[in-house]
Amino acid sequence: MVPSELSYVIDTLFALFAMTLIIFMVPGFAMLEAGLVRTKNVTAVLTINLMIYVVASMAFFLIGYSVAFGSWEKETMSLWAAFLFQMAFVGKTINIMSGGVSERVRIIPLALFAVVMGAVIYPLVVNVTWGQDWILGSWLDLQMYDLAGSTVIHSTGGWALLAAILLIGARKGRYQGDQIRVIPASNIPLVVLGGMLLWIGWFGFNGGSVGSIASKESADAVALTILNTNTAGLAGGIVAGAMMYWRYRLFDITMIINGALGGLVAVTAGPDQYGVYMPIAVGGVGGALVVFAVPFFDKLRIDDPVGALSVHLVNGIWGTLALGIFAFDNESITFLGQLKGVVIIGIFVFGVSYAILYGINRISAFRASDEQQLQGMDVSECGVEAYPEFRRAI
Repeated sequence: MVPSELSYVIDTLFALFAMTLIIFMVPGFAMLEAGLVRTKNVTAVLTINLMIYVVASMAFFLIGYSVAFGSWEKETMSLWAAFLFQMAFVGKTINIMSGGVSERVRIIPLALFAVVMGAVIYPLVVNVTWGQDWILGSWLDLQMYDLAGSTVIHSTGGWALLAAILLIGARKGRYQGDQIRVIPASNIPLVVLGGMLLWIGWFGFNGGSVGSIASKESADAVALTILNTNTAGLAGGIVAGAMMYWRYRLFDITMIINGALGGLVAVTAGPDQYGVYMPIAVGGVGGALVVFAVPFFDKLRIDDPVGALSVHLVNGIWGTLALGIFAFDNESITFLGQLKGVVIIGIFVFGVSYAILYGINRISAFRASDEQQLQGMDVSECGVEAYPEFRRAI
């Protein structure tokens, strides 16, 4: 086997392995969200996560990949492996939405939006970033570096989620006058399992985005990327846990998990651009932002049952901007370039998502009725209860 063929085979295997790790994030999101919602809504949350994966991936296969990249060509690895790696990302963008609108969203309208996200919205964002802007040419010229998607994936999903929450409103009974009703997680072991599956999947998410592992230099780059990814997650979890203990003298495992995920989101823009210590600061700030953002959104009466806005939107923005501040060794990465990308993509995704969500809502209502919410979405949407032997809390 000639060296070029060996490199082709190694990079193909690497892309397929990274894709498999990313797909593990589907059950990661599902378990995390299932543990954070009430037992009467668990089956609906699991169904939504699976539906999002299948319909968004199919939409990306049929339409979205061509919109994002313009053509089906790849020289350094198998085209099919390159496609599968990119396809693994698209479901994560809409998975970010699934938990944030849980316990009051109907499945069919959300699945319709997942089709639009996989076919059009997400691919257009990819086109002007990773896809070399083949549609608009140099007209937009974002000049934003985003290795694995702090903005392209996490903020994109976060902006779409914000549009959805503003459209469908809060869960029934969540806000009563000036009071915020605390709705505790139903299954903490599932929360931890889901969070750790997401953490492991992130190694394929960020490491695979380096693109190659078939040389010493690229292997070192992959290893550094995964090291920095893990470090940021560690720092986010430590800071979130410490802050919760300082404020309440209690260790809140849900906040620790979300703090770690916030650190992982924050470093995703450029884990290949940092030395081995800078991710501690980037991820630590990410964990702190989660602790501050969760009650902030509640004060605004923006009901997010799983903290997805705090983890993905807030830290997607922070991570992209942080790269413009701390990427000392790459003069092509500037704070203004990163800020421009954040603002343009944010305005586009929020505006287009809100318009499409509004249109779908006129055809098929996103929000379940108060009676359906009281009964639980498992019964009204799926006909199968996750815990039929338990008395369902209202």
